[in-house]
Amino acid sequence: MTATATPFTATYRLQLHRGFTLDDAAAAVPYLADLGVSHLYLAPILTAVPGSLHGYDVLDHTAINPELGGREALERLAERAHRAGLGIAVDIVPNHMALVDPQWRNAPLWDVLTHGRNAAHAHWFDVDWDHLDGRFGLPLLGGSLADELAAGSLTVEVGRPDEGPASGQPVLRYYDHVLPLRPDGPDTDDLAELLAAQHWLLASHTEAAQVLNYRRFFEVDQLVAVRVEEPDVFDATHALLLDLHHAGVIDAFRVDHPDGLADPEGYLARLAAGCRPGTPIWVEKILEGDERLPAWACHGTTGYDAAAVLGTALVDPGTVPAVSEAWAATGGEPSLEVVTEASKRQVLAQLLQPELNRLHRAAVSALPDLDATLLRAALAELLVQLHVYRAYVTPGVEPDADLVEPLRAALRRAVATRPDLAETATALARVLERPETATGDAAAASDLCVRFQQTTGPVMAKGIEDTTFYRWHRLVALNEVGADPATGEHPGVAELHAWATHQAAHWPLGLTTLSTHDTKRSEDVRARLLALAGDETAWRRLSALGREASARHGVDAATGHLVWQTVAGATPLTTERLQAYLTKALREGKQRTSWLQPDDDYEQRVQALGAEALAGSELATAIAEAVEAAAEPIRTVTLAQKLVQLTLPGVPDTYQGAELLNLTLVDPDNRSDVDVAASAERLAALDAGAEPRDLADEILLVTSRVLRVRRARPDAFATGYAPVDLGPELLAFRRGEQLLVVVRRLAHASRPDAVALPPGDWQDLLTATAHSGSTGTLFDTLPVALLAKGA
Repeated sequence: MTATATPFTATYRLQLHRGFTLDDAAAAVPYLADLGVSHLYLAPILTAVPGSLHGYDVLDHTAINPELGGREALERLAERAHRAGLGIAVDIVPNHMALVDPQWRNAPLWDVLTHGRNAAHAHWFDVDWDHLDGRFGLPLLGGSLADELAAGSLTVEVGRPDEGPASGQPVLRYYDHVLPLRPDGPDTDDLAELLAAQHWLLASHTEAAQVLNYRRFFEVDQLVAVRVEEPDVFDATHALLLDLHHAGVIDAFRVDHPDGLADPEGYLARLAAGCRPGTPIWVEKILEGDERLPAWACHGTTGYDAAAVLGTALVDPGTVPAVSEAWAATGGEPSLEVVTEASKRQVLAQLLQPELNRLHRAAVSALPDLDATLLRAALAELLVQLHVYRAYVTPGVEPDADLVEPLRAALRRAVATRPDLAETATALARVLERPETATGDAAAASDLCVRFQQTTGPVMAKGIEDTTFYRWHRLVALNEVGADPATGEHPGVAELHAWATHQAAHWPLGLTTLSTHDTKRSEDVRARLLALAGDETAWRRLSALGREASARHGVDAATGHLVWQTVAGATPLTTERLQAYLTKALREGKQRTSWLQPDDDYEQRVQALGAEALAGSELATAIAEAVEAAAEPIRTVTLAQKLVQLTLPGVPDTYQGAELLNLTLVDPDNRSDVDVAASAERLAALDAGAEPRDLADEILLVTSRVLRVRRARPDAFATGYAPVDLGPELLAFRRGEQLLVVVRRLAHASRPDAVALPPGDWQDLLTATAHSGSTGTLFDTLPVALLAKGA
C-alpha cells in the first residue's frame, strides 16, 4: 500500500470501540469524502482493555485491537480511504499502559511483577524501586492485608490455560486480580510468608499514599507510566505504528499527553525522525493564557487553544457585568483564582499524595541540608503556584529562559504566599531549574527536576479541569480546557487575532477544533449559552428562578446555577443523561460529595432540582421560553464559531457528529455513536439544492462548503492571516488576498444596515451570492459569510 499524497486540509475525529469498529469507519468513508475532509482522525487503535470505549488503556503495543477488527481491518480502512482520496491519522498513547485485573493481560508488566526490578521489562515502567525495598506497590485490597488473609479472599492456584502468560504458573488470586508468584520463591504453606517474599507488595487502597510507588496517569491507579525516554522502550512501543506508517497505512499522528513524558522535546524529535519527512504530528498540549507551544518537532497542538480564543471572542462584553452579578448572587466565590488555588491544594492533599511523597523523597536526598518538613511544604506550594501545565528543563542542558519563566513566577508567588518558606523554596526552585546546583545526591536532583515537571500537569488538570470547572459556574460555556472562565470583561477579538497571526506564522498545520472527546460541553451547547448570556434580562430571570428552586430542594444556589445552565444549554435532555451528568459534575467538584465519599442524600436533592428544571415547573418553562426567544442569536453564535474555526490558520478538526447540531455534555455523553447514514442523507439533500430545514442543516451546509473549498483550494488557506475592521459588531479577517471571512460577533445586536467590504467584487461561497462595495444583503441568508474575490 502506498501512502496518500492528500494535502492536510481537514480532519474528522472518530471514536473507535467494539461497537464502532474499523470496518464501521470504512463504511463512513464515502460520506466523509463528500463532506470534504482530507483525513480520518482515529482514536487509539492498539490493543486496549477489553470493552474499552476510548482506547487509551493500552495493553499490547504489538497488535491492533482485535475488538476493532485487527490489522486487517485497519488496512481495509486505509485502502478504502486512500481510494477516496483520504488519509489516516491515529492517536498515539506513549505515556502509560493499563494495569488492570487480571494482571496477565499486560505481558511486560506481568514480567516485572514476576521477576521484579531485575526483570527484562523493569526499565519500561516508572517505579521507585528503592521506596519499598525493591517491591512493586499494589494498593488494591478492599481491606488490610491481615483482614484479607483472615477472610480467606487470597488464594494460591495454578493459572488456567486461557490465561496467557499465567497459564500453568502458580498465581495468587484475589477476586478478579491474578498476580504471579516469583519462580524462586520460598516453598511454604504459610500464605503471609509467601506474600512477603514476592516482588510486589499488597496493601489496602486506603494505604495508597504510602505504598503506591509507580508513576500514574494523573491519579488513575489503573494506568501505569511507561518510560519511552529509554530508546529500546520507545522502539518496542512504537514499532507497529511506525511500520504501518512506512507501509503507507498511517499518514499522521496525534500524541496524547506529551507533558507526562520525561522529555517531550526529545520524544517528539525521535518520533519525527522515525517518520517519513514532513509527516504531520500533533500534540495534546494545553496552553494557558498567552503561553505558546515550544519549538518542538511537531506541526502544532490538537486545537484547544483555538477553541479557547474563539470562545472568548464571541462573549458579549456588554452583558458580562450582569452575568457576574448573577453568579455573585448565588453566593459563589467571585474570584476564579481563589477557587483554583483551593482546588489545586485539595487534589494535591487528597489525590496526588503518592506523587508528592515521591518528590519529597527525591528532594530530601538532593538537598539534605534543608529541613525535610519545610521541603515538603515548599514542594506543595510550588506545585500549586505554577500556573501552566509544565515548565521545560532538561538536566544538563542550559534552560531556556522563556520555558522556565513559569517556574520562576511560581517561586515569586510561593514566596509571597508563604514568606516562611522563602529560603527553602528558593533553594528548591534553583535545583528544579539547575539540578547540578544540588548539595546532595546528583541522581536524586536530576530525578526531582524531571519528576516535578511530570507532576505539575496532573495538579493543573485535576485541580482546574476536574475540580474548579465543576465549582465555578459564572458562565459555564467558558469552563473549557485551556480557556479562562473569568474572561469577557473586554472584547476578546484582539486575543483571537493575536493567536491566529502567531498560528499562521509558526504552526500553519496545527489543528483547530471546537469539540473533542474530552471537552466539558460540545461546541453547540457552549454557543447556546453564550447567546443566552447576551440577553441580560433572560439571564437574570433564569438565575433568580434557579436560586428559588435550589432553596426549595435544599441545594446550594451555586450548584443550582450549574443545573439550570446545563438544562438550558443541552436541551433536549433525557432524565437519564442529565442525572448521569449531574452525578459526575457533583463528584468532580468534591464539595458536598465526591467519588471517594459520595453523599447520596445531597445528590438526590440535586437530581430532583434537575428534574424540575427539565419539565413541569416555572423554571423549566422559563428555560424553554428563553431558548426559543434566543433562537436567532443562538443560530448566529453557532454558525459564527463554526465558520471561524473552519477558516482560521491551521487544519480544522471536526469531532464526530459536530458537522450537525451536537448538544452533548462531558464524556461519556459525548462519546455516543453518530448516525452516519442520516448525516449522509442530509448532505445529499443539500447538495441536490434543498434549502436547509433547520440549524443542523445550516451547520452541515457551512461545514461541507468550507471543507470542500479548503480541499479544492488548499493554497488559498496556506497563506497568512490579516484582521479586517468592519465594525465592533462584526468579526472579520482575510486569508490571503482572495478570501474574506465575516461573521456577526454580537448575536443580540441589530443586523447592520450595510457592511463596507474591501474593494472588489466578492462572492459568498456559502450562498453563491455576489456582493461588492457597501452591501446591505450580506447576511440575508446566513449570519456568516465566506467571500471569495472575483469568484
